[in-house]
Amino acid sequence: MSPKVGYAAGAFDLFHVGHLNILKHAKASCDYLIAGVVSDEMLLANKGIQPVVPLAERLEIVSHISYVDEARAEVLSDKLATWRDVQFDVFFKGDDWRGTEKGQRLEEEFAKVGVEVVYFPYTVHTSSTRLRQALDLLQGQPNRTAAYAD
Repeated sequence: MSPKVGYAAGAFDLFHVGHLNILKHAKASCDYLIAGVVSDEMLLANKGIQPVVPLAERLEIVSHISYVDEARAEVLSDKLATWRDVQFDVFFKGDDWRGTEKGQRLEEEFAKVGVEVVYFPYTVHTSSTRLRQALDLLQGQPNRTAAYAD
């Protein structure tokens, strides 16, 4: 039997315990875990935010997490295109996507190619959004992170 390959994508900006929890749970659900670290350009294009930590540094951080077997830059917004390149068996996402239009579309697309979508609990008390807001307050800047999501 071939190893079960999992893929967990995220910005992983301002790395925090919520990120660690997703990677930990993901690794417990597969044999080989690939973490897709969303590129700066994709974050800007898709969410309108510039990450605090540049891609090269986020890749370095994530690649050294013991649960992660491989970290790679995610440069394609189409998850199915990423699957064609990586060939994972299961896709991990925070449960804030469950039941949403994006989540349902993702599930339908992946079901056609035999990929399971697994949701993990979103860590409510810690998020990159809250960390960015705290940084803004400390720097005396207005809140410019309202649209930021992990």
